[in-house]
Amino acid sequence: MVTNRAAHLARTVTDAHHILAITFTNKAAAEMRERMQMLGAAEGMTVCTFHALCARLLRVYHDRFGVPRGFTIFDRDDRRKVIKKAIEACDLAADRWQPAMVDAEISRAKNDMLTAATFASQETDWRHATLARIYASYEELLTGMDGLDFDDLLMRVALVLQEDDELRDKLEDRYRYVLIDEYQDTNAAQYTIARLLTRERENLCATGDPDQSIYGWRGANIENILTFEHDYPGAKVVRLEQNYRSTKRILAAADALIAGNTQRKEKTLWTENDEGPPVRVVECEEGNDEASLIARAVTQEISRKTSPDEIAVFYRVNALSRGLEEAFIREGIRYQIAGGVEFYNRKEIKDVLAYLRVLVNPADEVSLLRIINAPPRGIGATTISRLVNKAHSTGRRVFDVLFSDEELAGVGRSSGKVRDFRQLLDKLKTVIDQPVSKALEHVISHSGLRAQYRSTSEADASPAANLDELVSAATAFHQEQPEATIVDWLEQTALISDIDGLDPEAAMVTLMTLHAAKGLEFSVVYIVGLEDGLLPFSRYDEETDEEEERRLLFVGITRAKKRVTLSRVRYRMQRGITERTVRSRFLDELPADQVEWSDDAPKKPKRRSPEVRGELPHDIAEWEVGTLVRHPIHGLGRVLAMHRGKKRTHVDVEFKDGSKRSWVLEFAKLERVDYDEVG
Repeated sequence: MVTNRAAHLARTVTDAHHILAITFTNKAAAEMRERMQMLGAAEGMTVCTFHALCARLLRVYHDRFGVPRGFTIFDRDDRRKVIKKAIEACDLAADRWQPAMVDAEISRAKNDMLTAATFASQETDWRHATLARIYASYEELLTGMDGLDFDDLLMRVALVLQEDDELRDKLEDRYRYVLIDEYQDTNAAQYTIARLLTRERENLCATGDPDQSIYGWRGANIENILTFEHDYPGAKVVRLEQNYRSTKRILAAADALIAGNTQRKEKTLWTENDEGPPVRVVECEEGNDEASLIARAVTQEISRKTSPDEIAVFYRVNALSRGLEEAFIREGIRYQIAGGVEFYNRKEIKDVLAYLRVLVNPADEVSLLRIINAPPRGIGATTISRLVNKAHSTGRRVFDVLFSDEELAGVGRSSGKVRDFRQLLDKLKTVIDQPVSKALEHVISHSGLRAQYRSTSEADASPAANLDELVSAATAFHQEQPEATIVDWLEQTALISDIDGLDPEAAMVTLMTLHAAKGLEFSVVYIVGLEDGLLPFSRYDEETDEEEERRLLFVGITRAKKRVTLSRVRYRMQRGITERTVRSRFLDELPADQVEWSDDAPKKPKRRSPEVRGELPHDIAEWEVGTLVRHPIHGLGRVLAMHRGKKRTHVDVEFKDGSKRSWVLEFAKLERVDYDEVG
């Protein structure tokens, strides 16, 4: 819809130069541009993601945003390295304040457009105050490295557009017609940018589905689409209820499931496609049984001439992929994983990109420290530590210390090797203004990286092949954008996502999380782990948004064109402990006439492996329904039911917060509590 409308606007009411079309992935933007070209309307039109748009605005108007034009965009791994430094700078323990956890908190704040100062002003408790200190330290370090993270791209543009009317008016005059796909996924910053760019003309076309809003954990606000008519009272609403992908039975099951949500706009899905087979639900005994079942089913699908690239397996958490991978390997099934080690996150690729990032931004300390001994040139950790300490103690950049003969004199025996590295950087500087592919080839060859990775012991020499592929990617980029610079190319590589790395031409089955599946489609879909705690996902330290979890399953089911299989197990090992599971409540919401249930549990008890042996509490004879118990995480609870078998004793417990859990008692870490102890 967005594509056709944009093309129509360009042909009838405005110049393509005045049209801005935004989507959420690079892959979707590329497909949109390709369709625009087929319609003869792409020339001059801006088609990109929110992040790409903001990165471009920040570079073009860098003086208005208060950032250097050559700023570095820090990816997730690099920003966590900076966060770790920030934690250390605050004299905090990294094991208590884990970088991944802090990263999520800072990202959430930035998505809500809270600067470090604003976040600190909202202090609620000691934990919040500590996070505010880390956030402020992190921002100081980023600024010192001329760096921005992904969330900065959005937040900084949104905040400045709120204050800079001149720039906002200029951009609104440029982008007179704004079209946004997947509007339900917008967060506070994206919503603000969209509102400000359409404040006067209100020429905004937004497409989206509240039932597919599944990114609340990263700041997406479903209210943005639910209240669209309030924001734009003159908007015309068009309900797209016909589905061209799935069978009638798949749609009926998905429709019945999503009806359990209240945060949505009413619609009834329908299709002219075939009735199709019922949605299949399979119950297995254990995780290994589930993985083997899926692998066998995939093999059968392929034998029925279903192309492997038309088959996908979805899971709520990445941890479930391990068993599936092992089962697929045993069956000889070729597969690819979305969100595995993506191309641009491979070590050899990040090494090359780090060289380029230092050449265009010498303040990028993370990249500089990555390459100072890559490939190995005899500059050890002690020498690097001395360089960093000298820089930080004098308030200078590490790069400046490298180019100071006086400072290098105190480095020690490795000073000569540091000077050699300095000379290498001087030589490589000469390629900054060359076409990207030539500059890249020069850096790979003269840095020593090509020689290092060609000597790899890997049979297929994949690191060397990946370097060649990187050069090919840069060559294609230069052919498409001859005037683009190294900075432009680095920006593009920084904005590539997991799904952009999927090869649609590869004859392989795809394994991915349900979040990654959005926007894709397959003939045959398997969704594993339909158990409470996994789907819907829940953790003892987080409140679960059940409606979003339901939307997530809805998205997974509606990715399928022909067949859907949902699976769950009765016992699943997590963190080395096998526990009895509870069937996902979502399975009970599926319409009985659209679902076929089957039991893949073994007919005879299986011999259990040693790791599932355990011991019953010494006072088990005193346990009964109503017994008070305590769990180290969930706290005080009451036994609802006990099932004593020959090999296991299962116990169902309801805790004070109303949550219910089922365990194999031998491994439950429960202890009986006397009534006297709790009054």
